[in-house]
Amino acid sequence: MVNGLFLAIDLGATNGRTILGSIEEGGLQQRELTRFPNRIIQTGGHFFWDIYALYDEIIRALRLVASEGIQLTSIGIDTWGVDFVCIGKDGGILRNPYCYRDPHTEGAMEEYFKMMPKERVYEKTGIQFMNFNSLFQLFTMRRNNDSALETADKILFIPDALTYMLTGEAVCEYTILSTSQLLDPRTKRIDQELLDTIKLSESQFGRYINPGEVVGTLSTEVQQLTGLGAVPVVAVAGHDTGSAVAAVPATDERFAYLSCGTWSLLGIETQDAIINQKSYDYNFTNEGGIEGTTRFLKNICGMWLLERCRQEWTDAPTDINQLNSEAMTAEPFRSLINPDDPRFANPISMIEAIKGFCSETHQPVPETYQQQARCIFESLALRYRQVLGYLNELAPFPIERLHVIGGGSRNTYLMQMAADSLGIPVLTGPVEGTAIGNIMLQAKAARLINDRFEMRKVIAESIDMQTYIPQETTTWDAVYEKYLKIIQ
Repeated sequence: MVNGLFLAIDLGATNGRTILGSIEEGGLQQRELTRFPNRIIQTGGHFFWDIYALYDEIIRALRLVASEGIQLTSIGIDTWGVDFVCIGKDGGILRNPYCYRDPHTEGAMEEYFKMMPKERVYEKTGIQFMNFNSLFQLFTMRRNNDSALETADKILFIPDALTYMLTGEAVCEYTILSTSQLLDPRTKRIDQELLDTIKLSESQFGRYINPGEVVGTLSTEVQQLTGLGAVPVVAVAGHDTGSAVAAVPATDERFAYLSCGTWSLLGIETQDAIINQKSYDYNFTNEGGIEGTTRFLKNICGMWLLERCRQEWTDAPTDINQLNSEAMTAEPFRSLINPDDPRFANPISMIEAIKGFCSETHQPVPETYQQQARCIFESLALRYRQVLGYLNELAPFPIERLHVIGGGSRNTYLMQMAADSLGIPVLTGPVEGTAIGNIMLQAKAARLINDRFEMRKVIAESIDMQTYIPQETTTWDAVYEKYLKIIQ
């Protein structure tokens, strides 16, 4: 028996997908409908997202649903964080949104801290400092007299903007708002003092809404475009990591999670925000989770390193599994990098950036794609160890295992490296964690699931998980000491 049919629209920084999910006899079933690229547009010295292209892909998927005669229970959208769309007083989109990799925010944090001290910003928000956070994007736009911001009636984060295009309802979903460095995690509202510094008002962000609430139904226009009826659109955890963490098949709180994709997001789930001197010093973030929880985590540069190198390699295999296998033929621990060095954020050439780091730190320069790929994998595993060490100092409970979700969990070599580096079991799955979390939150809105514990139980019973046990911890202990000296 099928209890509900849910369409998850899952948009990442490099591609998007739409997945049809259902709960059948207690288990989760899913089918990918469409997959498409999400391209960054460079023009006029800036980088933009094409919000209209993403909307068009959503419409295409909805038309496919209608053509198959599928009766949807609801629709949910999750995306990457921090970026936003400016909406005019006439309800129209004023311009394609800036991409968080746009260089216009370089140096913005330092300028902003002249108005409000860095320590006070962290005490208010508990958010990791990155120059592309919404606060600093908005500050930069205001400082540059940006015409879209000057005339904006509403500022909608990317999933909320797409929901607005589908329903006409302007909302501000909790988990996506929490990435902005505008939210006070104690009150769960935007901080007015921060807004005052960028000359904005709380009303410009739409009505607050939590994961699992219905935003509205497809507008008459969208119904005509797609052939569907007034299908409800549900606010899932609009931040993709929020939806991904919702899908972690954990049985208790004593776990860390790693959402392993373009970004690696490593953290724990807590009931309350952790904001203290140590979390400030380690630059950890407190983002909103489902059912009022906090995702206490740190952003790590993830498969972005590999994705960019793959665009440059001319002799490497296109099959990712073959590439991963060939990387293991390179000499282990020959060269290591700090994945979070600023030079890797958006270089003209990722290969040259990696070579430059190794040269400057007096290491052998990785010349082949095998050496470069292995360098990336080993460096990520060591960075995971470093961040997990911080988490162990801050967590209110012992961390006994790591759950890895997302596409990077398919890389069996990286997963074994992570287990060896961390010294704890690594459990992988689900791969499509964001889409699954999206679907399950829609199921909760439809009252098919009671809470996150039941949600995770259903997921655990519906997927195949693989466990990696630490095998070479002594070797990795020695390499970790080398890594710490290199990144200093």
